[in-house]
Amino acid sequence: MGAIADAIVNHAQPLLDATDGSADQLNRALSLSQFCWNLALLPEDARDESLAKMQPTLKMDDNEFDAFRRAVVIPMMRRHEEMFPHMHRLESRKLSSGAPAQQHRPMVPMRVKKYPGTGRNAPCPCNSGRKYKLCCGR
Repeated sequence: MGAIADAIVNHAQPLLDATDGSADQLNRALSLSQFCWNLALLPEDARDESLAKMQPTLKMDDNEFDAFRRAVVIPMMRRHEEMFPHMHRLESRKLSSGAPAQQHRPMVPMRVKKYPGTGRNAPCPCNSGRKYKLCCGR
């Protein structure tokens, strides 16, 4: 497998170990792991919203869902944070320290050849007597 697939399987390993090995349970474990992976990357306020949308799908009452959240979802998100600390809230750390979230490079205009088709070592078409690369080709 590739590095990404290995990382996903390593993250899902606790859920995979809890299955009986059937394809159905393995697929559910991987799906739940992926959901937790995605939740872990969201800001905390967005996590609660995503979790709330998941509750009707699982057909759990509030107590069951809260227990599921504490026993499975939160530990899997913490596991992700421990396994991949570089992926977590880099922007929020920068924002809280007063630094910009992302440094953007200024847009550099693309160079347009003044005399397209002129070779670098050819005499410059502007009749300066210099090579193109040392004159208009700069």
